[in-house]
Amino acid sequence: MIINIYKTLMTIAFPIIKATYIKKRQKIGKEHPTRFNERLAQYTITRPTGKLYWLHGASVGESISMLPLIDKLLKEDENLSIMVTTGTLTSAEIMEKRLPPRAFHQFIPFDVPSFAKRLIKHFQPDAVLWFESELWPSLISEIHKNKIPLILVNGRISDKSFQTWKKFNFFSKELLSCFSLCLGQSEQDKNRLKLLGAKRTDCVGNLKFAGSPLPLDANKKQEITSAIDNKKVFLISSTHHNEEEQFALHLKELKRIVEDVMIISVPRHPNRGDEITQMFKNKGFNTAQRSKGEPITPSTDIYIADTIGEMGIWYNIADVTFIGGSLIPHGGQNFIEPARDSNAVIVGPHMHNFKEMLERAKINNAVYQVHSAPDVIDEVVSLLKDADYLKEKQNNAKQWADAEAKVLDNIASALKRELHQ
Repeated sequence: MIINIYKTLMTIAFPIIKATYIKKRQKIGKEHPTRFNERLAQYTITRPTGKLYWLHGASVGESISMLPLIDKLLKEDENLSIMVTTGTLTSAEIMEKRLPPRAFHQFIPFDVPSFAKRLIKHFQPDAVLWFESELWPSLISEIHKNKIPLILVNGRISDKSFQTWKKFNFFSKELLSCFSLCLGQSEQDKNRLKLLGAKRTDCVGNLKFAGSPLPLDANKKQEITSAIDNKKVFLISSTHHNEEEQFALHLKELKRIVEDVMIISVPRHPNRGDEITQMFKNKGFNTAQRSKGEPITPSTDIYIADTIGEMGIWYNIADVTFIGGSLIPHGGQNFIEPARDSNAVIVGPHMHNFKEMLERAKINNAVYQVHSAPDVIDEVVSLLKDADYLKEKQNNAKQWADAEAKVLDNIASALKRELHQ
C-alpha cells in the first residue's frame, strides 16, 4: 500500500523533478551527455539471447565489488549474459573498461513506475541481484510483480540507516518482502535485515573481501617506476577534502628523515586534482600532476595522480599506503586492494564503514590504525627505515587478503541454491 502511494506521487512529481533537479544535474555535468535516454528507460541496446541477469549497484564501490562475481558467474554458465546498472558517471566509465565479454552497462533509470515497467519489458531479466541498500520502490516492486527472483547481495545496514528504518518499519517490511533472499555483509547486517522485515536472510561473507586484481597497464607502470628511480613509495590513497592538507603539514619532516621517498597522492574524486596541486604548491612542495601530463623528475616531491582507472599501478608500486576517508568522519574506504598488492596499510580513526573488515584485518596484524596525520607519518618513517619491519607488515597484509578471497565461492554457491542452478 505504501509503495503504491509512493509510485503515484513519483508519477505526478517527476515532470517537476525533471525540470528542476535533473536539469541542474545535466547542467553541471552529473548526467551522461549522450546516454541520458537510459535514465528514462529508453534503450537502444537489444536484449542478448539466452539467460540474462541484471546486477545493480549504486556507484563505484558496489560496481567494483561485483566484478569478481560477474567473472565467476559468466565462466560457469556459457548461456548467461549480465547487465550492470549504476547511477554515477565514474562507475559507468569504470564498468565500460572492466566488464568482460557477455556483460554490459546501462544507467539505472529514475525510479518512476513507467520507467520500471519499460526496463522489465525490454530486458526481461531472469534474475536480479541488488548490490546496495538504497532500495528504489518502483523498480523493486515491478521486479517482484513480474515474479523475477530478486536477491539482495552484500546488504549493509549502517547504524544510522537502521535507526531511521526502524521508525518506518511498515515501509521497510513492504520493500524487503519483495526480496526472495537477503545476504548481509555481516551477521549484524543479516539480523538487522530480518528485524526490518526481510523474509529470508543469511550471511556467507562480505563480497568486498573478494575483489579481483585491479587492471594494470604494464607500459605505464614501467614509465612510472623508471621516473621514480628506485625510491620508496608512500601512497596517500582515496583522500577526501582536508585530508591532503593535514598531511601537507608533516610531509617535509618525512622527506627530511627518509630522503629516498616518492609521495603519490590519489584523491578519491579526480576533479579535485587542481585544488590539491595548488595547495601543495602553496605549502612549498614541488608537484607534478598526472592529468596535465607533467612528468616526475628528480626534484618532484609529490605526484598528484588525479586520473581514473589507474589504481592498479599505484598499489602495485607502493611500499606503504594510507587509506583516505579515515582522517575525517567519512567512514574510510576499502583497503583490501592495497593489502592484496602487498602494501603495508595504514588507516585513520574513522573507519566505521568497514568495521568488520578492520576487525578481521587487525586480528591478523594486517593493518595499522592511527589517530592523526602525524601518527601516520611516524608509522611511515618506522616502516621505511626498517626493511624487516616493512616486509613483515607487507606479508601480513597479503596473507590476510588472500585468505579472505574464499568468500566469492560462498556467495556464488548461495546464489546457485536460490536460483536452482
